[in-house]
Amino acid sequence: MSEQEIEVDDLPEQIAVRMQKRERLNQVSSAYPVSLPITHTIEAVRAHYPNLEADISTGDEVSVAGRIMFLRNTGKLCFATLQAGTGERIQAMISLDKVGEETLESWKELVDLGDHVFVRGEVITSKRGELSILADEWLMAAKTIRPLPNLHNELGEEFRVRHRYIDLIVRDRAREVVKIRAQVMQSIRNTFANRAFMEIETPMLQVVHGGASARPFKTHSNAFDTELFLRIAPELFLKRAVVGGLERVFEVNRNFRNEGADRTHSPEFAMLEAYEAYGDYHTMAELTQELIQNAAMDVFGTHQVALDDGTENDLGGSWPKISMFHSLSEAAGVEITPATDMAELKKLAKSVEIDIEHPLHGKYVEELWEHFVKPGLDRPTFVTDFPVDTSPLTRDHRSISGVVEKWDLYIRGFEQATGYSELVDPVVQRERFMAQMELAKSGDPEAMKLDEEFLKALEFGMPPSGGMGMGIDRLLMSLTGLGIRETILFPLVK
Repeated sequence: MSEQEIEVDDLPEQIAVRMQKRERLNQVSSAYPVSLPITHTIEAVRAHYPNLEADISTGDEVSVAGRIMFLRNTGKLCFATLQAGTGERIQAMISLDKVGEETLESWKELVDLGDHVFVRGEVITSKRGELSILADEWLMAAKTIRPLPNLHNELGEEFRVRHRYIDLIVRDRAREVVKIRAQVMQSIRNTFANRAFMEIETPMLQVVHGGASARPFKTHSNAFDTELFLRIAPELFLKRAVVGGLERVFEVNRNFRNEGADRTHSPEFAMLEAYEAYGDYHTMAELTQELIQNAAMDVFGTHQVALDDGTENDLGGSWPKISMFHSLSEAAGVEITPATDMAELKKLAKSVEIDIEHPLHGKYVEELWEHFVKPGLDRPTFVTDFPVDTSPLTRDHRSISGVVEKWDLYIRGFEQATGYSELVDPVVQRERFMAQMELAKSGDPEAMKLDEEFLKALEFGMPPSGGMGMGIDRLLMSLTGLGIRETILFPLVK
């Protein structure tokens, strides 16, 4: 359904009529009462009467409220389908013999599709067997001024992300994805609790942005009269916590990167990062697999997750690990190592029409790997041992020269998470920062800045540690098959 079609339904005349009804409601009571004598939720009523036969009167009285999603007014009997926030529905029946002529006419004249209403009455089943409330009283709970879109038309993605509140009202799947996300977050926290991790919070406003290679958003603090950055990663503060003796920590919060937006990227996104003293990138891979598999099992009861497009995402078993350099060499048909000459990498890139303009050897390796290997990754796969010059916060590999102990987890062709054996030597870390500063001078907008306070913390001694980061929005993509804008409740849109 297009934006234009939605606007056609939302006519000024309809708004004017509803405004008049609002005025009339306020004259006799209130179009927006502060409270209502509700005794039951719609969900509770449905749960209490799951299998009533048709045309039954229970003798039980309840008071509920909900949004009207269907409305049919006849001579002496009016029908409305009330929807709770969970999506559960129940029918309300307003009859002449129960409420009287004045109250029935007031319903017909003042109530519209989309209104929130309160009804009190007996729980019955209709002649068709539909669970209903035969009302002897009704009240307006909240008068809607704007009409809902045509509920028989499908809402397009662009409309849904711009008007999520409408999406949540009219589409069961929208509410379901929000529920799935909440359940996933509970599962993640349970897994961390079982491993004795502590959840902490770190600053989003930072004097020096760091922890990733990305362009930051800038802002200004009037109180401190200084330039600040919205964080691109919580890493450097979480590592400070490990230095301070909090040996197993994690954080779930917002990151902000002033970069492109597409099906897998959003300028604002939810990020999970965790650090474990005396762990390494192997232990963090085990943790990450457990987090994702537990989430799938806790929410869906299986590791074989059904996706929106009808396919299945198999998250079960032990996930394979492949080396970046080895897998690239096999796919390209030529051996590529950390010592391969830059000219050879440029020649290979040119032969497959990849345009790379970057001074780092590792950037060529990673871009070539994305061309040759990434498209073939469908099942969850850990890609290990990255070039040293593209991973300035990561420890050198313990036995392979020119690479670091880092992995990226790919699921269905996109990066899901990343993990490291953390660099804890403050002298080497300073050297890496200095190299990043040289890149910044040469015009690299994603190069990291030197962070003296972080280096000072490292100089107090950080134990050998493993770290991992995972995008929560992307995890929801892996569990639902939706794009990132559908997994974020209120995504940023133009």
